[in-house]
Parts: sequence; structure tokens; C-alpha cells
Amino acid sequence: MPIPVIEPYPMPTAQDVPAGRAKWTIRADRAVLLVHDMQRYFLKAFPPHQAPVTELVENTGRVRDACAAHGIPVVYTAQPGDMTPQERGLLADFWGPGMRAVQEDREIADRVAPTAGDTVLTKWRYSAFTRTDLLRLMRDNDRDQLIICGVYAHIGCLMTACEAFSLDIKPFLVADATADFSAAHHRMALTYAAQRAAAVRSTAAVLADLADQEPAGHTPPSPTTERNRTCP
Repeated sequence: MPIPVIEPYPMPTAQDVPAGRAKWTIRADRAVLLVHDMQRYFLKAFPPHQAPVTELVENTGRVRDACAAHGIPVVYTAQPGDMTPQERGLLADFWGPGMRAVQEDREIADRVAPTAGDTVLTKWRYSAFTRTDLLRLMRDNDRDQLIICGVYAHIGCLMTACEAFSLDIKPFLVADATADFSAAHHRMALTYAAQRAAAVRSTAAVLADLADQEPAGHTPPSPTTERNRTCP
């Protein structure tokens, strides 16, 4: 019933990203980044200092840094711990009582921890949209793309991607900035998402999309400024 102990497995590479139907491009002015459940309670199931958790944390951090630099809102989900039976609901039948409301369970990994201006949503169910303000936040900010990093790929990440799709929000599942119970679970999640609900991208591909766009706060030079800069 508890989360299983996860054996090491190699993180998918760019060559492992399944072909998909969606040919979307991430736009900094349309996207939100979701850092999904990167709490120590979920990460401690992985063998420390080994694949896939090392790549998971580092790649999520790279995506997070790039999104922040381009003015993309960064949203986190985090379970509260010590849920009552009513709050826990059917999750208890599959996973038991869940995490405790203590720092060593609830804390988000340092490399990807929230900073000033980020949003942290309390997570109640598999989908990050369920009983949260995620949809309202996206609608209020005229955002219709959701970049998803975190754990676990075949549970909350996939369910969130599918619900985003149903809400006409384009989900981007980052293959090597997610991780799972096993290579098989991870591969299944990526394949289903690519074929049915999302664009599945590597970290490098996400960064390449953003590299073609101006960082937040950049003001293109005016013709006068450009002329003064280039003239002797």
C-alpha cells in the first residue's frame, strides 16, 4: 500500500522521447510551469545520488530557471500531510495515510524550491487541478500552456496532463524532468501522453524553445539606439 522502494533506472534521453501527435511550441507569454509534488516524501523513495532522481532534480531545476528568466509563472503542488480520513478520501485505499505534516516529508527539494513570486498550491488528489486554484490562475493570466515536471509520471503528472487537455490547455510533459516507480511505468506515461493528450519534450527541447524568445524584461533597442550603437 505505501509508495514502493524504487530501484535505480536510467532517465530517458532525448532519443527515448516517444513520437507524438502534437507539434506545439512553448511560448513564454502563454505558458505556466508546474513543479509537481517534488517533496522529500516522494523523492526519498528513489535511491539517493543515482538515476533517475539526480537527473530529475537537476533537469527540473534547469527548466525552472529558464522559465523564471522568461517571465513564465512557476507553480508548485505540495501535499499538506496529516490529512484527515475525509481529506484523504479514496487515496487511503491505494496509498495509506500518506505523508506527515513535518518538514522532512513536506519540504520541496532545495534545487527546485519556491522563490519569491512563485505560487504553491495545496495538493489533494492526483490532478493538480482538483480542489486548487490552478485553472483560475491560468485563466486570470491568459495562459493556455502547462509545462509539467516532477513525480510521479504515471500518476499525478499524467492525470494533470490529461485534465489540462480536457480543459483546452496544452500540456507539455518533460520526459527527463519527470520520474516514476520504474522505467516501464515512466515509459508508459510518456507514451500515453504523447499519443493521447500532450506534447512530450526533453529538457533540451524545452530550453531550445525558450532560447528563441526574449527573456523577461528585455526591451528591444529602438532604431535610434541601434543606430547610435553601430555608428562610429
